[in-house]
Amino acid sequence: MGLPSAYYTDSHHKFQKAIRPFIQKHLLDYAIEWERAETAPDHVFCEFSEANMLLPTLPAPLPVAWLKRLGIYELLGGLKVEDFDYMHSLIFIDEMARSGLTGPSGSLTTGFAFGIPPIIKFGDQTLQERVLPDLLTGKKRCCIAITEPDAGSDVANITTMAVKSSCGKYYIVNGTKKWHVSLSSCSLGPSHPFRKIILSFALPRLGRITNGIWSDYATMAVRTGPPGSGASGLSLLVVPLKGYPGVSMRRLKVAGQVSAGTTYIELDDVEVPAENLIGVEGMGMRYIMTNFNHERLVVAIGVTRQARVALATTFEYVMKREAFGKPLMDQPVVRHRLAKAGGLLESQWAWVEQFAYQMLRMPKEDADRELGGMTGLLKAQAGMIFHECASTAVLLFGGNGYTRSGQGELVEMIYREVPGARIPGGSEDVLLDLAVRQLVKIYQAKTKALEAKAKI
Repeated sequence: MGLPSAYYTDSHHKFQKAIRPFIQKHLLDYAIEWERAETAPDHVFCEFSEANMLLPTLPAPLPVAWLKRLGIYELLGGLKVEDFDYMHSLIFIDEMARSGLTGPSGSLTTGFAFGIPPIIKFGDQTLQERVLPDLLTGKKRCCIAITEPDAGSDVANITTMAVKSSCGKYYIVNGTKKWHVSLSSCSLGPSHPFRKIILSFALPRLGRITNGIWSDYATMAVRTGPPGSGASGLSLLVVPLKGYPGVSMRRLKVAGQVSAGTTYIELDDVEVPAENLIGVEGMGMRYIMTNFNHERLVVAIGVTRQARVALATTFEYVMKREAFGKPLMDQPVVRHRLAKAGGLLESQWAWVEQFAYQMLRMPKEDADRELGGMTGLLKAQAGMIFHECASTAVLLFGGNGYTRSGQGELVEMIYREVPGARIPGGSEDVLLDLAVRQLVKIYQAKTKALEAKAKI
C-alpha cells in the first residue's frame, strides 16, 4: 500500500518489483485455468527453474557456495544470492500466492522448498555432490515424504521400514506414504450417524506428499530402528522415485490445491544405496523438526495472502452487488463482517512480518529454540484466520460463492483450500498444543537460569 514500514529496505522493494511481472506472466494469469485442469503444464516448472525463480523457496540464507559453483550469482532484479534474507523470502512467497490459490504455485515450489533443505543442511559431501547440482538447477525434482496412513501429525509413529541389506550396501525400504484419513479402528458404515464425528477426530492423522508424482527423489522419513523405537529410530533417506524398481505412485484426488500433485507412494523392497542416508542414523526426527519450522512459516505467509485475496475479492463484490435497492456495502451487517475478518487479517500479517524479521535477526540455533513452538502457533492461527476470511467471502457472495463458475468461482475455490491450510504441515490442534508445551519448556529453562543467577 506504500505505507511506511520498519522491515523493508530498498533491496526488498527492488526485489518485489523485479519478480512481480515474471510471476504474473508465468503463473498468476493462468492459475484458475490450471486449477480447473487440475495440473500445471510441464513447461512452467522449466521456466521458473531456468530463471532461478525456485531458489527463493529455500530457507534463508541460500546455499551460496553451491549456487556459485553452479554459476548462479544473482536472482531477478540483480539481488546477489548472498544478500537474500528472510524478508526477501516473505516477499517471494507472498507474491506467488497472489492468485489466492495454492495448487498452481505449490505444483512448482513445494518439493523444492521442503525436500531439498535437509540435504543441504545435513547431507554429507558425497550425497550433495551426487544430487544437489541437478536439484538446485531444476534438472531433477525432489519432494518431502514424511506422513503415512497411520502417522500424520504423529511423526514419531512412522512405520515405513528401512533395513540394511546383508552386504551393507543398501537399505531395503517397505511402506507407504500418502495423504489419508485412517478409520482402520472404526467399523462404522458410511451411513452411521457417528461416522462424521469420529472422522473429525481422525483429521489430525492427515498428511501430504505434494509434487511426488513428478519427483525423481523423495527426502523420506523411514524407520531404521526396531518397531516401537519412536523418534529415536527415525532416519532420513533420499529415495529414488520415478521409474525406480519397487516404487509405485499415483495421484490422489483432494478437495483443494488439486493441481499441486498430491501423491500416494508405495514402496515394495526398494533398494536404496546406503550412501543416500541424510546425516546420521536415528537423527531423522531432529532433522524433520528443523525442516518443519521453515515449512510452517512458508505456509503461514501464503495462507495469509490467500485470506487477503478472499477478503479483497469480496470487498470489490459487495461494492457493486445490490440487494434490497442498495449496494451490499451499505448494509451494516456486511460492513461488520468485513471489519471483523479484516481486523484479524491485518493482525496476522503484522505478526507474519514480525516473525520473518525475527528470523532475519536471530542466529539459527536461537531461532529454532525460541521460535519453534511459535512457528506452529503462527501457522495454526493463519489457518483459523483464513477460515474466517474465506467463510466471510462465501457468505457475502451468497449463491455465487457456492457455485463453481461465474462471479464467485475464485471464492469457491479458495474456500475448498481452507482444510489444506489447517491440516497439513502439522494439524491445527496438534500445533496449538505444541506451541504451549514449547513455551512451558522455555519458561521453565529461563526460570531455572534466573534462579541460578540469583544464587550466585
